[in-house]
Amino acid sequence: MFAVIKTGGKQYRVAANDQFTIERLPGEAGDLVTFKEVLMVGSTIGAPFIEGASVTGEIVEQTRGKKVISFKKRRRQNSKRTRGHRQDLTMIRIAEILTDGQAPTKTKADRPTRAAKPAAAAEATATDEQAASAAPLFTAASGDSDKLTKLKGVGPAAEKQLNEQGITTFAQIAALTDEDVARIDANMPFSTAQIEDWRGQAQELAKN
Repeated sequence: MFAVIKTGGKQYRVAANDQFTIERLPGEAGDLVTFKEVLMVGSTIGAPFIEGASVTGEIVEQTRGKKVISFKKRRRQNSKRTRGHRQDLTMIRIAEILTDGQAPTKTKADRPTRAAKPAAAAEATATDEQAASAAPLFTAASGDSDKLTKLKGVGPAAEKQLNEQGITTFAQIAALTDEDVARIDANMPFSTAQIEDWRGQAQELAKN
């Protein structure tokens, strides 16, 4: 049996054990979610939704989509802007298709749990992961910071993001390697082309 559900403004044809990504839903891996906007179950069509029908699913992981590049250029104004965006997504595995007001037969407590780590070790691991995620990508240069907004395409918001990741001077940007550019592309909302453009501008500033 299959159903058609609506979530995130989109419609999905689903069946038990189907796995796919949808617009980000709140929750953690292992949580159960219920979709109550069911447009169709088998040959039964709702008007617009089927009363008493629902679909349950399990969150497999919280993930992100591929980076999408947005490029904007103003004619005859020597102005261009490139931005990157990665959509927040949730991977779902469909558990059950329910009708006539049926209640889910599976809950979070029904699933077998993984072997628990010792409490102290688990807490230490969580602390290490949080510290790693909070650590900046680069070590900030000593001395005064440069006004990075002097680079075309770097606004106050981008400057703040760069500063938070330890990039505070033109010299740092000019010295970025291709590996550094790839790290920034993977961890920050800036594209490779955008970062390389800033690097070129910073290198020109360093010559003056």
